[in-house]
Amino acid sequence: MAKKEGDNNKKSTDEKVKSFNRGKLFGTWQMKMLLTAWITYASFYLLRVNYSVAIPIIQDEFGFSKTEVGIVASALLAAYAIGQFVNGQLGDKFKARRMIALGLIASAILNILFGFSGVFIAGTAFIWAMAIIWGLNGYFQSMGWAPTVKTIANWFSKEERGKISGFVGTSYILGGAISTAFAGFIYGITGDWKWIFYGPAIVCVLIAIHWYFRAKNAPEEVGLPSIEEIAKCDIDCEETRDDHHVGFKETINIVMKSKYIWYAAFALFCLNIVRYGFMTWGVSIFHDQSGDVVYSAYKMVAFPAAGAVGAIFAGWFSDKYLQSRRAPIAAVMLFLLAICCILFSITQDASWIVGLIILLAIGFFTFGPHVLIVGAIPMDFGSRKAASSATGFIDGFGYIGAAITGVGSGFLADTYGWSAAFVFWIIGAAAAGICMLIMWNAIPKTRKYH
Repeated sequence: MAKKEGDNNKKSTDEKVKSFNRGKLFGTWQMKMLLTAWITYASFYLLRVNYSVAIPIIQDEFGFSKTEVGIVASALLAAYAIGQFVNGQLGDKFKARRMIALGLIASAILNILFGFSGVFIAGTAFIWAMAIIWGLNGYFQSMGWAPTVKTIANWFSKEERGKISGFVGTSYILGGAISTAFAGFIYGITGDWKWIFYGPAIVCVLIAIHWYFRAKNAPEEVGLPSIEEIAKCDIDCEETRDDHHVGFKETINIVMKSKYIWYAAFALFCLNIVRYGFMTWGVSIFHDQSGDVVYSAYKMVAFPAAGAVGAIFAGWFSDKYLQSRRAPIAAVMLFLLAICCILFSITQDASWIVGLIILLAIGFFTFGPHVLIVGAIPMDFGSRKAASSATGFIDGFGYIGAAITGVGSGFLADTYGWSAAFVFWIIGAAAAGICMLIMWNAIPKTRKYH
C-alpha cells in the first residue's frame, strides 16, 4: 500500500514537473514569436514610408505638383485597402508564415522596380508608371498586418492583448521612424533618390527569409497547447496540430454582424486621414519651411517615436484600468489629437521647440488609439479564429481614408495651402473620437474560442 502511494506521489510530482516545463516552453515560444513578428512587420514600413522622403526630391527633379505625387501615394493606399479586405480573410485560412514572407519579398522587388522606373521612363508617363508599381506594392504590403494580428492572437490570451498589441504596434510605428531616418541617411550618402528604394529592399529580403524559417503560426504547430487549453490548465498536449480554419462563412459572419467592428472600421477611416496626412506629407511640410530634405526627414522621426510611447501607454492602460475596454482611452486620446492638430496649424511660425513638442503630442495621441483599433479590438471582437478577417476589414476601411488623404491633402495644399489640409486632418481626428465614444462600454462576447 505504501509502495502504491509512493508511486502515485512520484507520478504526481512528475506531472507537475512536466507541466512546469511545458509552461516554461510556452512562455519561451511566446517571446520568440513576439520579437520575430515585431522585427518582420517593422521591416514592411521600410518599403512603404520611404516614398514620403523621396517626394520633395522627385518634385524638384521632375517638376511634379503635390497633387501628382499624391496620386502615387494614394495608389499604394487604395491597393492596400483592397488587399486588406482580401488578405484579411485569407490570413485566417492560410499560414501567416507563408503570406508574410511572400508579401515582404514581393514588396522588396517592387521597390527595386520603382527605382528603375525613374531610369527608363520620363515625363508624365513616369507618374503613372510609379502609381502602378506603388499600387502593386500596396497590395503586397497588405499581406503583413492582418496575418501578424492573427499570429499574436493565437499566442496570447485576451486578458493580455491590450499591452501585447501596444508592443506589437510599436513595430510599425518605429518601423516608420526607422524608415524615415534610413531613407534620409541613404540619400545624404548617395545623393540619389533611387537608393531610397534599393537599400531597404535588400534588407527586407533577408528579414523575409528569417521569418519564413523561424515563425510558427500557433502553439499547436510545435506540440504546445492552444490558448483555450492553457486557460483550462490543460498543458499536457504534446501532439503537433494545425491551427484549423473555422470556415469563410463563420469568419465573415463574425465580422459583418459585429456593430463594434463596424464602428472601429469607421473610426480608423477617419484616424488614417490624420495619420497618413502626417506620414505622407510631414517631410514635405518641413521641407517647404527649411528646404533641407535630410533635416526634414530626421525631424519627422519625432512623430512615430512619440507614437510608440502612446501605443504602449494605451494598451497598458486599457488592460490595467479599463478591464480590457479599448474605446474610452481611444476616444479621449482622439479628441486630444484634434486639439493638438489645431495647435500645430497655428504655430507653424513659432520656434522649432514649440513645433517639436506639438509634433510629439500628435504622435502620442495618434498611435495610441490606432494600435487599439487595428490590434486589440480585432482580436477582442473577432476572436483569435477570425482575428485576421476582422483586422483586414477594419484596416481596409482605414486605408480608404488614407488613400483619400494622399491625393486629397496634396490637392488642398496646392490649391489653398497647408492650412486647408490641417482642417481636413482635424475633422478626421474629431470624427474618429466620436466613433470611439459610441463604443465606450463595448465588451466582447464570450466564444468557444477567444
